[in-house]
Amino acid sequence: MNDEGRVLAGRYRVGALIGRGGMSDVHVGTDTRLGRQVAIKLLKPQLATDPAFRMRFRQEAQSAARMAHPTIVRVFDAGEETVVDAAGQEVQLPFIVMEFVEGRLLKDIIHDGPLEASAAVRVIDGVLTALEYSHRAGVVHRDIKPGNIMITTAGQVKVMDFGIARAVSDSSTTVAQTTAILGTAAYFSPEQAKGEVVDARTDLYSTGVVLFEMLTGRPPFRGDTPVAVAYQHVSERPIKPSVINPKVSPALDSVVLHALAKNRDQRYQTAAEFRADVDTAAAGRVPVHREPDQATMLFGAPTASLSSSELALRQLAEDETMTRTQRRPPAIWIWSGIIGVIVIVIAVMYWAFNLQPTSELPSNAREIPVLTGGTYEDAVAKLQELGLPATRIDETSDTVPAGEVTRSDPPAGEIVDSNTAVTVYVSTGRQAVAVPDVRNKTLEQAKADLQAVGLVPGTETREASPTVPGDTVLGTTPEAGSSVEAGSTVDFRISSGMVTLTDLTGQALAAASSYLSAENLQLSAVPKPDPSCESQPGSPVTQQSLAPGDVPQHSSVELTYCAG
Repeated sequence: MNDEGRVLAGRYRVGALIGRGGMSDVHVGTDTRLGRQVAIKLLKPQLATDPAFRMRFRQEAQSAARMAHPTIVRVFDAGEETVVDAAGQEVQLPFIVMEFVEGRLLKDIIHDGPLEASAAVRVIDGVLTALEYSHRAGVVHRDIKPGNIMITTAGQVKVMDFGIARAVSDSSTTVAQTTAILGTAAYFSPEQAKGEVVDARTDLYSTGVVLFEMLTGRPPFRGDTPVAVAYQHVSERPIKPSVINPKVSPALDSVVLHALAKNRDQRYQTAAEFRADVDTAAAGRVPVHREPDQATMLFGAPTASLSSSELALRQLAEDETMTRTQRRPPAIWIWSGIIGVIVIVIAVMYWAFNLQPTSELPSNAREIPVLTGGTYEDAVAKLQELGLPATRIDETSDTVPAGEVTRSDPPAGEIVDSNTAVTVYVSTGRQAVAVPDVRNKTLEQAKADLQAVGLVPGTETREASPTVPGDTVLGTTPEAGSSVEAGSTVDFRISSGMVTLTDLTGQALAAASSYLSAENLQLSAVPKPDPSCESQPGSPVTQQSLAPGDVPQHSSVELTYCAG
């Protein structure tokens, strides 16, 4: 099924194929409503056969679309289109419309060989920045891999496909299908391989795998099948990256191995913690990792901080050899506990009911103001007051006058970080088109050519012409090749199929004949002698067969002269 040229949701035109993966194909596309270039990801049709996937996919796409950060590829729209395949059957075609980013996938860069440590640190910093933002928004990626990381032509890191992996894994698709679709067993966390519930620390494990691969040129675990690779993630300890690439420093070895800890409680707990250690290692210092003890992992607090009574209670609960001296707690303890809980609940409810809502934003958050209707300079002034950088992109608009702001990205009202760059789109007016050359075409064909490029046929002025047939275009105003705005009116000059004949009586026969055969008339002179009158010098014309005025092209005119 060829998708190129297809229009999705009545506005997104699918262009050339620019990428292919196990789960989807990516095409360059055009948003015909906003006139901007986008990337269109068409998911595999077999995913759409699962109703649970379609529902989860829509929810996750909406969740991803709310994230606006320079290190995350924006999701503009998502949906599913009913199309007819090569066999003539209707199928559901899920699609995602994303920000178009020019650059290279990290997997293609790694294919050229291991990265220098400084370059790997720069890339992983960008990935962790994106994850820190998404984790705060409550979105776990679940499929961090080099194929989902883009490096732009300016060197910026962009992470894509947020929420898509979750839509696949949370649907009723089988494990085998999921593995085949994602094709990412090399980057699975141990908890993913075991089918356990995942959280943000899963993304951090996969990020550690990506860092390992950037430093060495290959992932830490390899096997003949995805199941074999997943088993190694669960049971085998990874080697140090420096064993494969001696250029890797002991500090980066330490960071990678800590990120790849099997137990999620023993690896990095947040993206910020991971990024801090990467920066420390880049500076040449080995990060210090504190191993959490069992008390911390089980109860969330060190054993040393527990009181003697708490230790005694825990020992009593865990040691079956100890005997209790009291079969049950005194009744006064029970009632005291119940009353204490009631008092706490009442206090919390009173505090909640009297809590005054606040409209103040956090110190590092900004709300994008309304920028439309003003000039770019006005928009820059508003953004500078908020400390937000601005970049300008010109675009055509059929409704907004030239020089006015049409929209912004992120849009007005959205809450962003204080360092988020805002793209301001400025109207250049209607799209400019060239007037087509319609000379020597019929009037109907000329009108069709103008309308095909978005121009409006105007007035029709008929002119005499010795050679161009009637109802054929002589020229236009503006002239062919002129650049005008779409929707402009173009007037026609059309041949009437006639030429204008003047009064030739009294002129010499030779002069009258020469006049008729000139380029601007191209009429035929037919001399007709009149023997009834006496001839005169020059044989002046006494009569002409066609009266002065418009006469058909290539007509013959009889010129009578005295010949008696």
